[in-house]
Amino acid sequence: MESLLINPISKASANQRAGRSGRTGPGKCFRLYTSYNYMHDLEDNTVPEIQRTNLANVVLTLKSLGIHDLVNFDFMDPPPSEALLRALEQLFALSALNSRGELTKTGRRMAEFPLDPMLSKMIVASEKYKCSDEIISIASMLSIGNSIFYRPKDKQVHADNARLNFHTGNVGDHIALLNVYNSWKETDYSTQWCYENYIQVRSMKRARDIRDQLDGLMERVEIEICSNTSDLDAIKKAITSGFFHHSARLQRDGTYKTVKNPQTVHIHPSSGLAEVRPRWVVYHELVLTTKEFMRQVTELKPEWLVEIAPHYYQLKDVEDSGTKKLPKGQGRAAL
Repeated sequence: MESLLINPISKASANQRAGRSGRTGPGKCFRLYTSYNYMHDLEDNTVPEIQRTNLANVVLTLKSLGIHDLVNFDFMDPPPSEALLRALEQLFALSALNSRGELTKTGRRMAEFPLDPMLSKMIVASEKYKCSDEIISIASMLSIGNSIFYRPKDKQVHADNARLNFHTGNVGDHIALLNVYNSWKETDYSTQWCYENYIQVRSMKRARDIRDQLDGLMERVEIEICSNTSDLDAIKKAITSGFFHHSARLQRDGTYKTVKNPQTVHIHPSSGLAEVRPRWVVYHELVLTTKEFMRQVTELKPEWLVEIAPHYYQLKDVEDSGTKKLPKGQGRAAL
């Protein structure tokens, strides 16, 4: 889970900041904490990023370069071995590695994409479901993060309505992002359209650049670009192929519980499904702010999990125990 926690800076970082003053003329740097804090509360150095992030992409890249012995690889700052193991497990679950830890054909194709392995698996799987055109649009929209819609203070209601227009029919956040991209494309990438729909034009341009790049890479891994806008289930299945790891089911109290490694999570209020609360969902990422929120959520059918990832889910994982009653008025996704 990504968590944005407030941490004290390190001494090295504090000294680097101090060096910013007096660069072009004489200057002073005032530290807004005591020297006792500096001596006792601050670490000497910032923890290197490789030791605190998801390593799936690093591992996939190293494997594709022919470096197989990751445990003894000479990292400048060796990451924790649990993080490496978790990355290997995730890549095995995505069938990028075989049981001996060697790169598979799927893994070789995934390594071509400069994306998180889950996104690249989703793209590779889109070939099977004949919806690669839609999936690369979704992947590019997911890659630009959470900066697509904006809500000006004085026009929040208008902005929310504009956003909900893309969610017509409770299609889920991924398809809503696809709708945003396609509608923008239909207006010939109009800036005016972005203003009218409270969408950030710079984010959209970045999504278009990423999409063009992915388009070129599709040719390189020999995936044919084919479109199938009407079959939403095929698109959702392709998404699930990459993100089956990230599935959650509705609980009696209206919260969600992730299926593997159970923990309680919530749909982010900005999601189009926040009010609908479908029974089963697949999400793009978990973010910890005030609560554990799932960001970018789409409804899925539990049987897809067993169909797409039989090595990861057994039937008993996804069968609804008949005795559990759902909370009133919740969990009924609009058909």
